[in-house]
This record gives sequence, structure tokens and C-alpha cells, in this order.
Amino acid sequence: MSRLLIYAIVFIEGFCSLGAEVIALRRLVPHVGSSIIITAPTIGFFLLALALGYASGARVAADYKRIVARNFLISAALAGLGLAGLSVDWMFAHLQPVLVAYLFFIGGVLCPLAWLLGQTVPILTNLMQAERTGEASGMALYWSTLGSFLGSLTLSLIVMQWLSVSAAVFACTLGLVIGALLLAGRNLKFALLAFTIVAVAAGFNGQHTVTADTAYAEYIVGPAELAGQKDPRAFMVNKSLASLIDDSEPPNYTRYIRHLRQILLDDLGFKGKEILVLGAGGFTLSHREPLNRYTYVDIDPAIRDIAEKHFLKEPSRGEFIVDDARRFIATSERRFDAVVVDVYSSHTSIPSHLVTREFWAGTRRVLKPEGVLLANLILDGKLETPYARNLLSTIESVFGRCAVDVLHKAKALANVEVSCFASSQPAASGIYVDEKNRADLDLARSR
Repeated sequence: MSRLLIYAIVFIEGFCSLGAEVIALRRLVPHVGSSIIITAPTIGFFLLALALGYASGARVAADYKRIVARNFLISAALAGLGLAGLSVDWMFAHLQPVLVAYLFFIGGVLCPLAWLLGQTVPILTNLMQAERTGEASGMALYWSTLGSFLGSLTLSLIVMQWLSVSAAVFACTLGLVIGALLLAGRNLKFALLAFTIVAVAAGFNGQHTVTADTAYAEYIVGPAELAGQKDPRAFMVNKSLASLIDDSEPPNYTRYIRHLRQILLDDLGFKGKEILVLGAGGFTLSHREPLNRYTYVDIDPAIRDIAEKHFLKEPSRGEFIVDDARRFIATSERRFDAVVVDVYSSHTSIPSHLVTREFWAGTRRVLKPEGVLLANLILDGKLETPYARNLLSTIESVFGRCAVDVLHKAKALANVEVSCFASSQPAASGIYVDEKNRADLDLARSR
């Protein structure tokens, strides 16, 4: 076996193994979010399976090409079918609780794939003609790691951005099949099985019915069942409802958008103001609202075109800036009359760097002295969970006392609208008791 062919095979292994890990992390986002408690175990399990694959490959003593070809073909089937959006959606829809679906996905798809591909380098180094063992293993690892580097960049920054996640899955499947065919040679049965896997993978990945699928999110625009509305449609981001609109005049929106518009336009009487919106959603906050100037910041460069073409069906109002919300507020020299925070990556998941005290201090930094912060949060309706209590406390540690409006109070999870003013300051507080009741004095001081 030529050295050039060995390098090509280990390059494909590296490209597709890390590519599969990147795809797996992206596929999990709509179902379990992208927090560190999801990404860290996923990466850890992947690396453990890869290490076990290295150990298994080291014990192989014969039939090197046949075993690697077989491993590549099985891995192609696991990637093409198991990483398809159709399959992942089925797992999380039918395997409950969510932890069971997650473990099934990791244990049944990602880890076996990593274990099989991890065997490649230790097996194929047996076929390398080199003066030193270190030279053989070092060059094999070089080409494998180079493949991993290019696979992670190519699939995430090019294929997912310009095509789709499904296209990235198919690219991995096709790469593994090509590697298997290079190893198998002129084996007709093997070739037929390989082409069958490619065809099935193409079918699975072509059936993921989404409006758009980018490196950041999965978008679905479809009809909504809402009584009394004219052709209502929903804008779904990572399986979660982000926006609603219909063809009525004036259009109907989600309740939390109506609430935010009421605060800005009616309660505060904003006209000619600068409003920053972190998290674009369906761009409905500014829809047909000519009184103020809106600036949207979202990390996904594709979201505006998707919303305009499939959801709004007209151009959105306002400036659109592609950036991470925290980076924008940390670097912008602009100041706004209002900052609206609506940064969910899935139904209950805010990226963890957008809930910290430092983030909320950044939102205060870009507010004008009399500006207002409006935050849309999804919390338990009673505000009893540690997450709800701590998140609200974090915001108030920066802004002082804020107004908290719980919408849909009867639901387990509700939109919670938080309103804070830049003119307010955090301050120590006390409680009134019978023996030391300063309520009347404090009330007089407040007037």
C-alpha cells in the first residue's frame, strides 16, 4: 500500500471524525441547547471513544486494509443515517426523558463512529515503510490532524453556512465511502453496498423539512393554528417559537412582542428614539413601526434574509448587524434609548455568556442616561426555580429594582418581561418589622 494512499485515508479519517463531532454538537442545539453542560460531556465522550478506538486498532495484527475499509463503511452508515436531522428529531421526539435520547444519540451514533475511525491510524501505520516507527506514526498523525483541522473549518464555516447541516452530513458520508472504496479495490459487492449507503444517506438528509439550516440554527416557517387570525404563520428557531405574524391589518404578533411594543410606544411614548435589539428573531418588533430607529444584532448572518423571504414576506425595518451580542455591547461606541434583549438559542436556553453580571453591565454601558432595558426571559411562571431567582438577581445587581411582568402565568414556562432604567442604581434594602417600622419615613423620603 503506497504511502500516498495511507496519507489520503488518514486525512479522510481526521476530516470526517472531527466533522462528525462538529455536526453532532450542532444537531443537539435545537433539542438540548449549546450550554457547557452539553458540549463538554459530548466532547468528552467523543474523545473517550476515540481513545478506545486507538487501543483497539493497536491490537489488530492482520487484514489491515479490509478492517479499515469495513470500519469506514460502517462509519459512513452511522454518519449518513444517525446524524441526519430526520433521525435526531425522531430520537428526541420518541425517547423520553431528554437524557435518554441524548445518551442514545451519543452511545448509539457518535461514540461508535469515533471508536471505528480511531482505529485507522494505529492499523495503517503497520503498512508504512519507514526507517523509524516514530516517523511512521508521526506522519500518520500529522495527516489525520490536518484532516481534522480542515474538516472542522470547512464544514462549519463553509458547508453549513452556504449549504446546510444536512449537506455537511452528506459530505462526511461521501468522504468515508470514498475512503472505503480506495481501500477495498475492485470488490463489486463492497462497491454496491457503498453506493447503497450513499443513496440511503442522500434520502435521509434530503427529507429534513426545514426552511433553512445554518451553522447557528435551524429555521422553520410554517402555518400556525390561531383562532381569529388571518393566515397566521410561525417563525421557529431551533424547534422553538420565536415570532408570529398574520396578514391582518394591523398584523397580530406574539404576546410578548405586543407587550414590548406597548411599553416602548404607549407607556414610554417613544418617538424618534434609537432602539437596540439583541437577538433578531423574526424582526417583528419593528414591523411596520415607523416612529423609531431600530438596530438588530444577531450572530447568524442568514437570519434576516430567511425572515424577509419566508416570514415577513417584505423587507424588515431597521439596521442589521452580524455580531455576537456581548461583543457588540462591549465594543460599540453608540448609545441607545432602549436595549431589548431577546437572545434565546432554543426555547429555554440563553447562551451562558449572555446571562452574567458582566453582560448586563455591558447593556447598561450602551444605554443613554435615561435609557431603558427590556429583557424577554423564559422562566417558570412562579419564578421559584434557582435559575429564575438568580437570573433576576443578577440583572438587579446591575440596574437596581426592575419591573417584572410574567405573561402566561398558568404555564410551567412563561415569557417574563423585565424592565429596568439606566437612571436607577443598585442599593441595599431592608424589611419592615413591628419593632422597627420605618415605612412612613421611607414613604415620605420617596415623595
